[in-house]
Amino acid sequence: MSWMVLVMSGVLEAVWATALGKSEGFSKLSPSAVFVVALVASMAGLAYAMRDLPVGTAYAVWVGIGAVLTVVYAMATGEESASLLKAAFLVMIIGGVVGLKLAH
Repeated sequence: MSWMVLVMSGVLEAVWATALGKSEGFSKLSPSAVFVVALVASMAGLAYAMRDLPVGTAYAVWVGIGAVLTVVYAMATGEESASLLKAAFLVMIIGGVVGLKLAH
């Protein structure tokens, strides 16, 4: 259960990071509200997962999922350029996240 909550919290990290960028310094209400809700839910899920998982592992997985999804979303929407080199590094991050799960 903790792993599932951690993965969902990582997804929410990507949501709040993207919303933060779209809020334009908290000057836009909707993205700002999405940011606050996703941030609170993401942190709550991370805290829940850390009750059963080591802090370092949980944090690294949470950040890895959030980082990969944030970059993939930005590339998919054209906000960031895509390249094979970027894709290779994203695959390495995913490999690290999977490795941490397997090593647990």
